[in-house]
Amino acid sequence: MAETILIIDDQENLRRLLKEYFSELGYRVLTAKDGQEGLFVARYENPDLILLDIMMPKLDGYQFLEAFRKESKAPVIVLTAKTEESDTIQGLELGADDYVVKPFRMRELAARVRVALRRLNPDAEPEEIIKIGSLSLNATSHSVTINNETVLLTPIEFDLLHTLMRAPGKVFTRAELVDRLYETGFMGLESTLNVHIRNLRSKVEKDPANPELITTVFGVGYRLNK
Repeated sequence: MAETILIIDDQENLRRLLKEYFSELGYRVLTAKDGQEGLFVARYENPDLILLDIMMPKLDGYQFLEAFRKESKAPVIVLTAKTEESDTIQGLELGADDYVVKPFRMRELAARVRVALRRLNPDAEPEEIIKIGSLSLNATSHSVTINNETVLLTPIEFDLLHTLMRAPGKVFTRAELVDRLYETGFMGLESTLNVHIRNLRSKVEKDPANPELITTVFGVGYRLNK
């Protein structure tokens, strides 16, 4: 079955262009003209990935993300005309996995879509499970549990945790983590990496304000404690 992409953008011409392009690539493509309609479609169609505009009427991209992330971990790629770092960070803090600045190249966007979907659908391989204390990560099923309770992570958060858990006790510099994540499709900066670390802590730490599992080595980077 073809993977489903939901395009949420108030520009009709762009919606039509994206739908035609990704339909030709073999995807099932749905569209919505604003965040309110997009949330309705997402709830009933369960898309595999969402391409999301920020500036929209009724429910903007930030408001959509805040509501959607309470219900789904499907990857979201933000399409934005905003270039300010604060705008990018706000989207990432709300759960976006990636962002593309308008105008963009269709081939680059398609590549980012493929990478995001590949994270959710890894090729069949021997099950890889890593356990550290009450935290368990299954790299094959792309799942994480704490005390046997499922923790919903975005694809970037999962890749970040996987990298740290494969080398417990090792201090990774921010640049090193960005390089490692780049191999899986992450195209952000060190500043956006910090946002993903903060989001990850909020989901796996007992007290995110005083992390014990993922700690900061000041002036260097991050370490996952054994």
